[in-house]
Amino acid sequence: LASRRAEPRDRRRDMTPPFVTLAQAREAYRIWLFDHALPLWWQVGFDHARGGVLEALSLDGAPLPAARRGRVQGRQVYTYATAGELGWHGPWLEAAWAAQDYGLSRFRRPDGLYRTLVGLDGAALDETATLYDQAFAMMGMATLFGQDRARGDLVAAADQIRRSMEGLRHPAGGFREADDHPFQANAHMHILEAAMAWGEVDETGWDPLAAEVVEMALRIFIDPKGGFVREFFDADWAPAPGEDGRLVEPGHQFEWAWLLTRYGRKMDRIDICEAAQKMYQVGLIGIDAVRRVAINALWDDYSPRDQTARLWPQTEWLKAALILGDEKNALAAANSLAKYLATPVTGVWFDKLTPDGSFVAEPAPASSFYHITCAVRELLLAPEADTL
Repeated sequence: LASRRAEPRDRRRDMTPPFVTLAQAREAYRIWLFDHALPLWWQVGFDHARGGVLEALSLDGAPLPAARRGRVQGRQVYTYATAGELGWHGPWLEAAWAAQDYGLSRFRRPDGLYRTLVGLDGAALDETATLYDQAFAMMGMATLFGQDRARGDLVAAADQIRRSMEGLRHPAGGFREADDHPFQANAHMHILEAAMAWGEVDETGWDPLAAEVVEMALRIFIDPKGGFVREFFDADWAPAPGEDGRLVEPGHQFEWAWLLTRYGRKMDRIDICEAAQKMYQVGLIGIDAVRRVAINALWDDYSPRDQTARLWPQTEWLKAALILGDEKNALAAANSLAKYLATPVTGVWFDKLTPDGSFVAEPAPASSFYHITCAVRELLLAPEADTL
């Protein structure tokens, strides 16, 4: 594994903005994903000797073995199963099953829930079952099952997670997360994402879970005056006291807007679509006018709170703009994200852009591949992509 290293990128295929049209961006992202990122992360980002998905690659494409998180396995299952959906001719099925089987064998506890962390040898290091990790285990399973129904054990495994999650329920409604912020919107958002994914491939029992989270969003997570999603709450599902309760993340406004727009259209719920549009508009407040990127965080009065700009909010900006038909912002988001992908080796990414406009020189986290792939999927499959 240590001997694997990516080749320097082909300079003729730089992801160098600006793109002038979405059609131009669409082709550039297709080439980046199909010709560079997917082959690189399969060749170098999987541990072909011990199994599992690596947590990160260096910016020059070298593997960085370390303990593995369950959520990363589920996210890479999603990434490679989605690659198959999009028509990549590489070994998407082998890669998706490699990540899936490692997750089932190394992360699944006796109760069916996924533990948090295992070592390089696959031994359990942290038995905690977070709501967040269950969401990505279920979503990866749904995406893979949608592309390859040869093994029905994925349906049973996801059902077992869903049933065992009942032990994570909170008496005041929803679920309690097993981390420093037990009452949060974000983990529920990813449960919604997973439930919607399963609802598209196996209707049995998943729609009520999706509906429950959506109604929680409308009733609790979304601020009734500002229309934005708050992040953290107290045990009664009131906004958390102090600074935690005032956090507004532009990336999550976009991500919720994308999910709720999909759900609202499916259910013919105008109120949900209108709520999504309001979130999207708040997210746009978090676009830095100079760097043209979505920053990490605002205060609830919309003033900047954290002007560092991570990669993932750019992907959510692109997804939301595309689904809402906002041509100007879709192109701006495509150009924003492309800057993060202009790395010494094509197929990895910068994760953080500082307020002074420089990227942090640090490894590319594997967890971001899910965000990028989801955004590229939206770009490639959106009916408007050829005409916007």
